[in-house]
Amino acid sequence: MTRSLSRHRRAVALPVGMVMATALAFLPNVQAVAADAPSVSADATSLSYVVNVKAGKAPSATVRRAIAEAGGTIVTSYDRIGVVVVHSANPDFAKTVRKTRGVQSAGATRTAPLPSAATTDVGTPKVLSATEAAAAEAAEGQDPLESLQWDLPAIKADKAHEKSLGSSEVTVAVIDTGVDDTHPDIAPNFDRAASVNCVSGKPDTADGAWRPTAEESPHGTHVAGEIAAAKNGVGMTGVAPGVKVSGIKVSTTAGFFYTEAVVCGFMWAAEHGVDVTNNSYYTDPWYFNCKDDPDQKALVEAVRRASSYAERKGAVNVAAAGNEEYDLAADEIADPSSPNDTTPSDRVIDPSECYDIPTQLPGVVTTAATGAKGIKSSFSNYGLGVIDIAAPGGDSTAYQTPAPPATSGLILGTLPGGKWGYMAGTSMASPHVAGVAALIKSTHPRATPAQVKALLYTQADATPCTKPYDIDGDGKVDAVCEGGKNRNGFYGWGTADALDAVTK
Repeated sequence: MTRSLSRHRRAVALPVGMVMATALAFLPNVQAVAADAPSVSADATSLSYVVNVKAGKAPSATVRRAIAEAGGTIVTSYDRIGVVVVHSANPDFAKTVRKTRGVQSAGATRTAPLPSAATTDVGTPKVLSATEAAAAEAAEGQDPLESLQWDLPAIKADKAHEKSLGSSEVTVAVIDTGVDDTHPDIAPNFDRAASVNCVSGKPDTADGAWRPTAEESPHGTHVAGEIAAAKNGVGMTGVAPGVKVSGIKVSTTAGFFYTEAVVCGFMWAAEHGVDVTNNSYYTDPWYFNCKDDPDQKALVEAVRRASSYAERKGAVNVAAAGNEEYDLAADEIADPSSPNDTTPSDRVIDPSECYDIPTQLPGVVTTAATGAKGIKSSFSNYGLGVIDIAAPGGDSTAYQTPAPPATSGLILGTLPGGKWGYMAGTSMASPHVAGVAALIKSTHPRATPAQVKALLYTQADATPCTKPYDIDGDGKVDAVCEGGKNRNGFYGWGTADALDAVTK
């Protein structure tokens, strides 16, 4: 299957013919170039850059002078990790400043100028209608829509909730398109102090700055509900309905996740007591960032420093593997979508040298998606040694039909404006793992990120390769799974287990 990529490509729009009419899930597929206006002045030809210097100190006078002489304006500096965010209209800025003593790498974070054009959205999530909501029959002790959530028993979250809902001392940050904290299923668990808008690369702490506007994607709100929708007699139930959730908005109005915003997001999480971050996106504009390109190399280094710092400060970073059916352990992959903010070019990359960030960064928990039958979702990326764990992300209902009373093979989540609806993608798998990690942290409050990850993997239910993998039933193998029962390319260490998270 071939799909065009949205900026937050971790949620997938399944072709209409593959999904029952009552279970369509589409996310906006942004076609035009766009970026929010930066917090400092920039003309129409300005680009954004990261300049990486030695960590632990402010950029030296030599570096600051070189930035200014090359036509750059410093937006902010993350001295603890040595990442400086700069705007410049000089097309040779990065090339020039790289020659400066003390500059380890520098690169443009985008190929489109600041600011840029508006977006064109195609499709919306499948909103749960009042009739569908009324038809849902909840068992005793369940929230009204819980019977539609086949994904909870798939990871034993329903059984886990009989033991523990998770601790309110644990916070999961949703680094995403923004979170509507006024939603009745999110408001009870929202952590305002750990929420922020990082779109410009510099924290904006204005009240509500973390919320998406009506024109922006509901993606982050959906993810937040999957993680921590309160068990409060309203709507649905999250994987960890007793923990806190925060919103760290890093996506432009057009849905681009640029490096400076992602760095800001990880740094904010690190400094505000976040225990788990969920990252259901890739860092634009390059799907894969290659180390032999000086710009892309700088982007990898900046995000690596930020995510590693967040882990050192106590956060487990969980990320979605992607929805393009790529074997991330292959010798080569065709990448026709980069750069996605101007004109993509056809290129072939080596995924061991060119990284999807933050997904393929060291220490990050890389999550593949499964459907209602417990096998790899048709769209999910995979790869032996790359995938760490699997969790429900939904699939075409025609491919993987859930057991009644659930009706859709997609994942139910919260939507802005007090609504609920279905989406699918590794975007939806990652928050399930983030929720389980939050339950582990609740059970073991003194556990380090390394210990939480170790428990996450050892407690996962071993899931053997699906062979042959013919998801559409046309007699042709759609993907090849390598590895054994205890670790393989489709499911990593196995399927996340919420019950073990609260009992072991």
